Amino acid sequence: MKAILIGILGALFFSVTFILNRSMELDGGSWVWSASLRFIFMLLILLLIVGWRRDIQPVWTHLKHQHPAAWLVWSTVGFGLFYAPMTFATIYGPGWLVAATFQLTIIAGSLLVPLLNKGSRIPIQAIFISLIILAGVCIIQFEHATTVSLVSVILTVIPLIISAFAYPLGNRKMMQLVGKDLDTFQRILGMTIASMPFWVILSIYGAFAHGMPGGSQILQTFIVAISSGIIATALFFYATELVHGDDHKLAGVEATQSGEVIFALLGEILFLSAPLPSFISIIGILLVIFGMILHSVVSALGSRRKRHMYEHRDSPPAL
Repeated sequence: MKAILIGILGALFFSVTFILNRSMELDGGSWVWSASLRFIFMLLILLLIVGWRRDIQPVWTHLKHQHPAAWLVWSTVGFGLFYAPMTFATIYGPGWLVAATFQLTIIAGSLLVPLLNKGSRIPIQAIFISLIILAGVCIIQFEHATTVSLVSVILTVIPLIISAFAYPLGNRKMMQLVGKDLDTFQRILGMTIASMPFWVILSIYGAFAHGMPGGSQILQTFIVAISSGIIATALFFYATELVHGDDHKLAGVEATQSGEVIFALLGEILFLSAPLPSFISIIGILLVIFGMILHSVVSALGSRRKRHMYEHRDSPPAL
């Protein structure tokens, strides 16, 4: 339950991404700068945080000596191929559509289990519960989606499919690589440093293709960097680390990201004058909440069942 609650709190802070990225797009800011500036700011902030704790040296040592190529690849996947396609999608879809489509990551995380853990099977039960959440997401956005052109939907969905798979893939691969050698902030700093070549190249492209960013975009990406890049990422990574090794619980934590849809929708209503949700949308919100609660309950029951089997196995035979 603790990991689930931390995941929901992370979803609240992460929803700022969808709201402000759409806001910057509507203001004429380039998606390239919305993406790259966030991680440049994240690097500076994380260096201050980890440096204040005097924990930078272990990060640099791990980056330099413990599979540097793997650090580069999976950090680029987990951060670069996750966030750049997401910001690109804001060109063609509003924040609610981006947030809703990104919930494909709930199922993506479960489908990746056999690939990441040899001998493990796809947690079918977790996928069925995730489908409840996705059904709620679809209901929430149904009325909105009917007003979006087919081209806009395609150019939103395809990048977000890439994003939805890249995020859990990069996160889980880095957890396996790092183990307990680094804590959450150190791992995020290491991934940010390792993904920096990607962001530098993207920034160079942005400077030539779109010019330099304006003051408003710089300020908004700084807010996104703190809220989503630091707070939300730290909360989500910490939550996944709490349940690392339990595929069902891990799927439950990743399912809390569906809360981003609710928070993003409320944020757009408050700050971008989006229409109020209808009765049908409220039903969808309730389905999402029900799905998250169900994930939490099933995870708790599964954990209790495993403990019971372990205790029964080690107990002396009955007389």
